[in-house]
Amino acid sequence: MIEVMFGDSEAAAMKIALKSGKGFGNDVVCLGFMLDIGNIRKPVDGEYRSEMLRKLLYREQWGVDDKMQTELSALGKKYSHELCRLRSCLANGEQIRIWYSSAPYSMCGLLWLCGELREYDNRVYTVRLPAITTKKNQAVSYSTWSDVEPNRLKYFLSRERLLSPLEVNTYARYWNGLQNENAPLRAVLNGTVISVPASFYDFLILKYLEKKPLKEAVLIGKIMCENRIGVGDYWYAYRIDKMISQNRIIIIENSSRKYERTISINNT
Repeated sequence: MIEVMFGDSEAAAMKIALKSGKGFGNDVVCLGFMLDIGNIRKPVDGEYRSEMLRKLLYREQWGVDDKMQTELSALGKKYSHELCRLRSCLANGEQIRIWYSSAPYSMCGLLWLCGELREYDNRVYTVRLPAITTKKNQAVSYSTWSDVEPNRLKYFLSRERLLSPLEVNTYARYWNGLQNENAPLRAVLNGTVISVPASFYDFLILKYLEKKPLKEAVLIGKIMCENRIGVGDYWYAYRIDKMISQNRIIIIENSSRKYERTISINNT
């Protein structure tokens, strides 16, 4: 059994969980292609997505870091290697278990992966992260698998279900539809992935800047804390840069470390 995750931090948690050996598979594959963003007609393991990941994740938020630049430049190759490993396991008849959530990157990962799985007849299982679960008699809300502690992952194995060939084909066709639309961004509404414009989440940025100027790190932190929708800080940082270039947001106090600059809505 191969455990499939769609983010680095959740894959790291799964690797820790695997050491317990209680119900888990024998390996973890991370396919962190972030397919909710960008051109999805291009091959996921091609140069386009590799460069997109590098540019999106490295925005000098905390200053120039050559080591981070190098690591991010290798991300695309890393995920491509992971995809090759998964294909090899599938060719050898391995069963896989896909851990996904309602986060856009995760839902898109599931739909895309089903397109890959149509070529195989392996047994495919899924575990979907519930919106609310209990912990020590308290309700707990998770937005992505990275929110779950490694020692708690075993409690979600009971939610495993077999994905039928019909479901695999249905999800794959849905992904084909999204590819035909090829919007710059995909979001999840009422549990469904839809194509949206790149400005889709801009209203959240403007909402929290409405009253007074804020440091960029504080602004993004507030958005993510109060809107747990599985969208990473990198996207809000990218859109803030875009709105600054459009003069919709202005810089009140600049800094070479972008997250430390103070910004405001341009009311003029």
